This record gives sequence, C-alpha cells and structure tokens, in this order.
Amino acid sequence: MYEGPVQDLIDELGRLPGIGPKGAQRIAFHLLSAEPADVTRLQDALQRVKEGVVFCEVCGNVSEQTRCRICQDTRRDPRLVCVVEEPKDVLAVERTREFRGRYHVLGGALDPLSGVGPDQLRIRDLVSRIGTDEVNEIIIATDPNTEGEATATYLVRLLQDFPGLSVTRLASGLPMGGDLEFADELTLGRALSGRRSV
Repeated sequence: MYEGPVQDLIDELGRLPGIGPKGAQRIAFHLLSAEPADVTRLQDALQRVKEGVVFCEVCGNVSEQTRCRICQDTRRDPRLVCVVEEPKDVLAVERTREFRGRYHVLGGALDPLSGVGPDQLRIRDLVSRIGTDEVNEIIIATDPNTEGEATATYLVRLLQDFPGLSVTRLASGLPMGGDLEFADELTLGRALSGRRSV
C-alpha cells in the first residue's frame, strides 16, 4: 500500500468498472507524472459531466438538455420505440444506422438477486409513453444474458395486452451472455432488421 493521497486515488480508480487493482495503479502513476494541464483538463471534463449532463425526460438517454437530440429529431419515427438497458446501448444501436425510431432506456435490467425489480427501472415511464404517444411497435433490445432475457420476458408479458401494439425482439445471432455495447455493427444491424414478433 502507498501513502495517503496516492492510495486514495488508486482505491477510487479501482472502484470504476473494468479497472482492477493493477490498472488503477497504472492510471494513478500516469496521473502523477502527467503535465498539470493534462490533469486539469481531466478534472474539468469530470466536473462538466457531473454538472452538465442530465437524463432525457422522454427516453432516459444522457443529454445536455431536458430532451436528448434523438427525441428532438422530428425526422425520427415516434411510433417505433427501441427499449434498451443503458444509454451506452443507444450508441450501439445507432452505430448500425438501421434504426430510425426513438428509444427508451430502462436504466438497467431485472436482477432480483441484486435487489433490482420493476420499480427500480423506468418501466412505468415506458407504459406511460405507450399510452400517450402513438407508439405502435416496441423493439425489446435488452442484452442477451440472464438479466436481459428476464427483463424481455417481463416486458413481453406486460405489453401483450395493449391493443394495436406490436412487440418484437432482436433476432438471434447475438452471442448469449454478451452486451449490445460489444456487438459489431453488422451483427447488431442484422439482429435489428430481422427482429421477430414475441
């Protein structure tokens, strides 16, 4: 263990997803040897993210305004809503250039073992959108893992009674246990265009 602020920095960096103890240590020592201007830019970027980024009031995506650029885009089809788990999944679907509708970000997936139930997700907001907007298709694009499949199954059962609403799921071809974020554009684009009714 290192002394004081160095160990505190390593501990904080180690709490970030995907960064283990060795990675945290490498980043900490990189920051120690970096130019003060570089550290200041990083500090300013972190501060701007915390102060200036909000979640879109319509879809839940990250945004600098109360409505994200996708929800403000009048060229996008409001009748078609793609339901994803996290804002990073919006970017994954957008990279395919196959989808011209809007999104709904749940804020996670059902995971009873971790205490995440329907009330912790933006499911009520989705149901409200269907009731107020003229939504006629919901594409469920949750991750192909246990939590994502449980969330998709829950949503299918919840939405099956809405009159005139088509509920579809991404086509198979995505590796089970993966994340949409890591799927290549071609595979995800094919899964989106070949979606199936559920």
